[in-house]
Amino acid sequence: MTARTTLLQSRKKQTRVGHLILHIAMIALGLTFLMPLAWVVSTSLKLPGQVFITPIEWIPTEPKWDNYFEVFRRLPFHLFIRNSFFVSIMGTIGMVLSSLTVAYGLSRLRWPGRDFVFTVLLATMMLPAVVTMIPVFIIFKEINWVGTFYPLWVPAWFGAAFYIFLMRQYMLTLPLELDEAAKIDGASNFRILWQVITPLCGPAVATITIFAFLQHYNAFMEPLIYISKSEMYTLPLGLLWFKGRFGNFWHLVMAASMITILPVIIIFFFAQRQFVQGAQFTGLAGR
Repeated sequence: MTARTTLLQSRKKQTRVGHLILHIAMIALGLTFLMPLAWVVSTSLKLPGQVFITPIEWIPTEPKWDNYFEVFRRLPFHLFIRNSFFVSIMGTIGMVLSSLTVAYGLSRLRWPGRDFVFTVLLATMMLPAVVTMIPVFIIFKEINWVGTFYPLWVPAWFGAAFYIFLMRQYMLTLPLELDEAAKIDGASNFRILWQVITPLCGPAVATITIFAFLQHYNAFMEPLIYISKSEMYTLPLGLLWFKGRFGNFWHLVMAASMITILPVIIIFFFAQRQFVQGAQFTGLAGR
């Protein structure tokens, strides 16, 4: 009995030591990833002569908050912010609505060729974006959409394979008895989707909303291709323009960078659970 107790205590001690080492390693790794962000924040509050001094002054003795106002004085960043949020919101709304409707048809309704269509949809995920870039540009040019915001958010209203797949997998976890009960009450498929299924898909909708918003907010290639007027720039293009004109003023470039990534940091801070759940919703449920 004594030997068994000693063995259990030894194992518990080893487990605690292992957990301690793991936590220390995770903290060290987290601090390593945070160092570039900390340097950006620190540099954005310094004077030009303080940027590259050694040793690094992580916390400026006199933070220069005016650097952020100087960014807005030199370029119209308020327009870039407005444009980015407009494109991101419109694209996110379209992505959520299209994902819900298409996923409903691929998960709750039975019709000939449904599985084949879903297979083709998944196959499109393997196509690199550059493959369709030129054909899509030609289409938008023919309908005179080049130079407008439409190419940046209208495609989202036609759905995206990954988000449709994610939503479909979540809908497959909901019992079909819900649909059958609603049909007995005389509800149409449209009503079942929006009044029965959609309210139950809150976690999946939240995940897609966050991912789609960040996708449109961080988009660089599409605005670079379709937008030519500076007053229509989104934040990624505005930041590139700012760096091209004031690249020698690293304190201002870092301030502009913080203005650009601050919304992303806020979203991630308040939506960490949805980021984790996003991986869980893509389970291989089938029906």
